Amino acid sequence: MDNKRVLIIYTGGTIGMKATQQGYRPAPDFLDSELKSIPDLMREDFPEWELYEMYPLLDSSNMTLKEWNEIARVIYENYDRYCGFVVLHGTDTMAYTASALSFILRGLNKPVVLTGSQIPLSEIRSDGRDNLITSILIASEGVANEVCLYFSGRLLRGNRAMKMSADGLVAFKSPNYPLLAEVGIEIRYNRDAILKRVEGEKLEYLPFHEVPIGVLKVFPGIQFGLFEEIMTEKLSGIVLETFGAGNIPGGGGELLPIIKKAFSSGSVITVCSQCPMGTVTLGAYETSSSLKGAGAVSGKDMTTEAAVAKLYHLFSLELSKEEIKKMMEKNIAGELT
Repeated sequence: MDNKRVLIIYTGGTIGMKATQQGYRPAPDFLDSELKSIPDLMREDFPEWELYEMYPLLDSSNMTLKEWNEIARVIYENYDRYCGFVVLHGTDTMAYTASALSFILRGLNKPVVLTGSQIPLSEIRSDGRDNLITSILIASEGVANEVCLYFSGRLLRGNRAMKMSADGLVAFKSPNYPLLAEVGIEIRYNRDAILKRVEGEKLEYLPFHEVPIGVLKVFPGIQFGLFEEIMTEKLSGIVLETFGAGNIPGGGGELLPIIKKAFSSGSVITVCSQCPMGTVTLGAYETSSSLKGAGAVSGKDMTTEAAVAKLYHLFSLELSKEEIKKMMEKNIAGELT
């Protein structure tokens, strides 16, 4: 295998969209012509690349676990043919896809770099050119051998990333984990931050199953009783976005019986924080200690995106409820500290 050969997987998203009378939209075969018009991609000293275009191309807001599984399957089936992979994706749900791939592709030992743009490649001042070129170089170098996300000079761990801006070019950050690399004149890798691999570990493809997962964001004055039916009967996994380090309003008097009932019905409730930085510590305050007693588990410093993907992963492994609770608080793919 040529160690400088990269597969580009295009899923849709702004970077490859075409301007139409109805606005920007992804168009089949349009990206291929755009890529071949970029001189740097055709240089002899640039890594070889091939384009795989998924069908149908999607705005990232329409991504589901079906597409997550399909992206991972393409990588898994082509793993030995390429030294790395670049996934072109819309920004809105890129962090969700990056988190999902980090669990579906267990034992990954090559770079999988998700990137995209805020301005289409077809436009004059697109940010997509640098994002694409640099992502291909990172994928070809084989240093950051994990699922990562590159945007505007920053390489982030995929399951630590969050979208922070809808219109800024620096659209992503990883609030609770250092950068894997900073890109200036050179690509400066932070090797201590890159995921360490277990010797002899082989790549596994562990697709997600259809599991009912929900996210509930706490807000002042929330009436928890309105959510009782879906929390106790229809959801296997629930991510509860609380205040601060895991605090809930009203001491949880209305919520705790619902959590206990949901837990007894087989649901796993994971508590994450609405704060981008910091960690959930159940019991640090009186208003959070009752959550743990009711059967909820701490998401610690996981992003909501990573917590959702991890619940899909653990339920898809068909583990017991107690095993899932235990594993939600343990690091699997670099998703928590």
